[in-house]
Amino acid sequence: MDRRQLLLGSAGLGALASLGLPEAEAAARAVDSDAFPMPAPKTVLMPRLPDGDPTRTRIERGWRFHEGDVLPAPLKDHDDTYGSVKAGNARGAAARDFDDSEWAEVRLPHDWASFQPFEKTANVSQGYRKRGIGWYRRRLTLDPADHGKTIELHLDGVATNATVWVNGSVVAHSWSGYASILIDMTPFARFGDEDNVIAIRVDAEAMEGWWYEGAGLYRHAWLVRRGPVSIVTDGVHCDPRKTKAGWNVPVTVTAGNIERAPVAVAVEAELLDPSGKRVAFATTAGSVPVLDRAELSMTLSLGSPKLWSVETPTLYTVHTRLLRDGKLIDERRTPIGFRTVRFDADKGLFVNEKPVKLKGVCIHQDHAGTGVAQYDALLGWRLERLKAMGCNAIRMSHNAPTAELLDWCDRMGFLVMDENRHFNPAPDYLAQLSWMVRRDRNHPSVILWSVFNEEPMQGTEAGIEMVRRMEAAVRKLDDSRPVTSAMNGSFYNPQNVSSVVDVMGFNYYQGEYDKWHALNPTRPSTSSEDTSAYETRGAFASDPAKHVITSYDDEAAPWGNTHRKAWQLIAAREFIAGGFVWTGFDYHGEPTPYEWPTASSFFGILDLCGFPKTAFGIHSAAWIDDAPVVWLAPHWTWPGKEGQNIKVFVASNAESVTLLLNGKVVGTQKVDRLQGNEWQVPYAPGRLEAQAMRGGKVVAQMVHETAGTPVALRLTPARTVMAGDDEDVQPITIDAVDAKGRHVPTANLMTNFKLDGASIIGVGNGDPNSHEPEKGNARSLFNGLAQILVQAGTGRGKITVKASAEGLKPALLTIDRADIAPRPQVGVTPPLMVLGDWRRSGQTADKPKPGLVPDNNSWAFLRSAMPTPAEPQPGWRVYNNRLTPWKRIAAGGGTLRFASVGGRAELWVDGKKLAEKTDAAPAPLEAAFPAGSGQRTVELIVQAPAGQASGLLGKVTLTPR
Repeated sequence: MDRRQLLLGSAGLGALASLGLPEAEAAARAVDSDAFPMPAPKTVLMPRLPDGDPTRTRIERGWRFHEGDVLPAPLKDHDDTYGSVKAGNARGAAARDFDDSEWAEVRLPHDWASFQPFEKTANVSQGYRKRGIGWYRRRLTLDPADHGKTIELHLDGVATNATVWVNGSVVAHSWSGYASILIDMTPFARFGDEDNVIAIRVDAEAMEGWWYEGAGLYRHAWLVRRGPVSIVTDGVHCDPRKTKAGWNVPVTVTAGNIERAPVAVAVEAELLDPSGKRVAFATTAGSVPVLDRAELSMTLSLGSPKLWSVETPTLYTVHTRLLRDGKLIDERRTPIGFRTVRFDADKGLFVNEKPVKLKGVCIHQDHAGTGVAQYDALLGWRLERLKAMGCNAIRMSHNAPTAELLDWCDRMGFLVMDENRHFNPAPDYLAQLSWMVRRDRNHPSVILWSVFNEEPMQGTEAGIEMVRRMEAAVRKLDDSRPVTSAMNGSFYNPQNVSSVVDVMGFNYYQGEYDKWHALNPTRPSTSSEDTSAYETRGAFASDPAKHVITSYDDEAAPWGNTHRKAWQLIAAREFIAGGFVWTGFDYHGEPTPYEWPTASSFFGILDLCGFPKTAFGIHSAAWIDDAPVVWLAPHWTWPGKEGQNIKVFVASNAESVTLLLNGKVVGTQKVDRLQGNEWQVPYAPGRLEAQAMRGGKVVAQMVHETAGTPVALRLTPARTVMAGDDEDVQPITIDAVDAKGRHVPTANLMTNFKLDGASIIGVGNGDPNSHEPEKGNARSLFNGLAQILVQAGTGRGKITVKASAEGLKPALLTIDRADIAPRPQVGVTPPLMVLGDWRRSGQTADKPKPGLVPDNNSWAFLRSAMPTPAEPQPGWRVYNNRLTPWKRIAAGGGTLRFASVGGRAELWVDGKKLAEKTDAAPAPLEAAFPAGSGQRTVELIVQAPAGQASGLLGKVTLTPR
C-alpha cells in the first residue's frame, strides 16, 4: 500500500480532499466531508496473513467453556488418594472422563471478560469487569498415521495464569497472559480410537497490568504435527547483516529428534526475492542427537537487495528445507527485510543510514466489542488507521504482542519497540523474555527490545543487576538490536539502569531531555512514552460532572502534555530519536482521570472503535510530509448557540489556511504545523470550510455543514467485499443522516442490527462512560457514531446488514462474500463419554465372581483399545472401570458399547449382569446402561483362549439413550 491508498482508506472523508485529487472530485467529497470521520470503503479483500509453518493447524473450533472454578469431589479413601497423584489421573474438570457435555461451545479467540457486565465492585483498572476463573476443554482425535510424530499444542495467549492437562497429566503452567504456551504432547498423545482430552484452567484473577487484560484463550491456538526429526518451534534464525562486501543472511536452523538413534540430516536454505525468484542458496549438514537438538548454520549472500523501510517495506523470504537421505522432511518460510538500524547520541535514529524520527504510539490489545480477542483482519485494520495518520512506529505496551501484529508491521512498514512484561530475571520470567526474542528476532519491523516499563527498582543497584541479566539473555539470542528500558525517573541516581542499556527511554519527564543529554552526551535516547492527553471523541466542551473532556487538545494528565506540546518538545530535539504517544487507541480500564462510571481511557488518538479524535488531525498535520493535510474542528451543528463564539481549530501541514463561513472569509493565517491555528467564530448555521494553501493554491480542504434532524441511518463498511472463510472480520460504521444526507454529529439514539451471511462478534461506540453490552445486536450512537464488528460466514454469497432505529428510515448494506477457502482447522471431536482407563486382574484358571475390588499392586493399569497379549494357556481376567456417568446418562440411562472384545465375556454393571458374548472371536458388545447417579462400576469378565489376544481390543463408549 502506498500513502495515497492508505489515506484514501483511512483518513476519513474530511481528509480525502487533502490528497491532491482532481479538483471536481475533491470538491464533491469535501462538501460531504463530515459524513463520517472514518475510511471510505475499500473494494478489495483484506489480505490474509500466510503461515510459514506447514506443520501447524489451527485448533479453534470445538472448545467447551465453563465460567467459574470446578472443584473436584473430596477423596473418599486410600485407593482414591493413591490413584489421584499418579500421572494421567487428574481429578475434577481436568479428568479425561469429566462431564463437559453441558458446557458452552466456544470458538477461539475467546475473551470471556468482554461478555461481562460492568460492575462498580469490580477492579477499576480492569475496566469494572469481573474476570475470575474459567475452564476450557477440547477433545482431539489423532490419526494413527500421526503416531511417531512430534505432536505439540501451541496456545498463543491465555489471560492470565494457566494450568494445562493433556489426558489427565499436567503438561504446563503459565505465569503470563502474554507469553505463548508451547506444549510437547508427544509423550502423552493417544491415536486412533483413543481420544485425547485437553483441559485448561485459566486464572484471570491474576493481574499483570493496570489496564484491561481480558480473560481466557484470546489468541490463536495451533496443533503441530511434525516428523520425528524436524525443525523445532521458532527454530529458524535468519536476520540479515550488512557487511562491507554486501549483505549476508546468517541462517541457523535448530532441529530436534525424538527417535531412538542419532539422525544425519542436511539443510538447504534459499533466499527468494519479493517476486519469488531464488537469489541465493546455501546448504549444510549435521547430525541430530537423540531426544535433543542440533543447530545447523550457513550463510546466504546477496550484494544489493531492495531495502526494507517505513516507506517501502520490501520483504524477502528465507525458505529452509530439512532433508533426510535426500528427502524433504520439514520446511519453513520466513519473511525477512534488509535494513540497518542505528541510534546516534546526537542525531537520533537512522534506518538504512537515513534519519528517521519515530512518530510512534503505544497500544494495548483491546478493541470495542471484542476485548482482547485477537482477529487478524481487525489488527490490520487498526494499523491502517495509524499508518494513515503518518504514524511509523508502535510500542507494544507493555507486553509481547500477538505474532500476527508483528507480521502486519513487517508488511505495512512500522518500526516496533518490542516489550517484555515482567521485570524479573528469575528462571520463569527470563524464559518469557527469551521466548519473545526467539520468536520475534526475524521481524524487520522490530528495532528495539524493551526489557521493562516504569519499575520502582530502576534507580537501584539491584535494578542494574536485574537488567544486566535480562540484557544478557537478549544478547544470547540476538545481537543486532539495541536494548532499552522505559524509565519514569531515577535516571540521575548514582546507580540506575540507564547506564547499562543501549538506548535511554524517557517515559514523560520531557523537561529533562536537555539536562540528561548534556550529562550523557554519548548515549542515545528516545521518548518511550509521552503525552497522556485527554479527549472525548466528538465533545468540544469539558463537563467534569459527566466525565466528558473536550477534544480541543486542552487537557492532559499532570505528568504529561497535550499532543501538540509533547510532539513539539520531541521535534525540536534532533538527539531525541522520536516518541510514542500514550496512546494510539483508547482502551478498556484505567479510566484516568475519573473512576466509576467511566470504564475506559481518554488517552487515545482514536477511540475504542478506531474513530478519530481531533488528535488524529493534529498528528496527521505534524507527521505527514508527502501529502497535504487539513483538519477542521469542531463540527458545525450547534442549535441554540446562534451568535455565540465557537472556537474553531484547524490543523494543517500547508503554508497557510483560510477559514470560510457560508462562503465568506473569516480569516487567513500562516500555518503553525505543530500548534495548529484557531479562530473565534460567532455561530451561524451553514457551511464551515477550511482551505489549506500552498503557493497560492488550495491543496486541501475540509468542510462541516450544519445538520438537520436525523431522518435515516447509514451503514459504511471498511470493505465492500469480505473473504467467505469463516474468519474475516471488519468494522462497519453506523451513523444518522438528515434529509440532505448529512451526518448528524449530535445523534445519540439507539440502533439495532440484523445480519445474514455473517455474525456480529461485538459492538461499540467509543463512549468511555457507556455501560451498554458490547455483545449483541444493539448499540446507541455516541456523538453520531457506533460500530459493529462482523465475521463472515463461508463460501461465495452476500452479507446483508440492516440497521434500524425508532422513527428513522432503516439502512440496508450488502457486502460481497468471496469464495475463499477456509484456513484448515483441526476437526471437532463430538462430546462422547469414553471409558478409556481400566484396571485388569491377573489371569486365573477359574472363572472369577463379579465384585472383585482392584488393588494397587496386582491389578494392571491399561486403556481401552489396548489388547491383552496372548497367553499359552486359556484363562480368565476381570476388567474394571469405575466411572461417574454424565448427567444426561445418569438421569435417563445410556448405551454402553465395546467396539471390539476378544474372548468370551460377561458384562456386569453395579453387580448386575447386562450382556454376554459367547463367541471367543473379536466382536462388538453392547448393552443398555441403567440410569443412576454417583460412582458406578463396570466389570467385563473375559475368558481368553490360548494363543489369542483378548480383552479390550477397541474403544469403549457410553452415550445417552
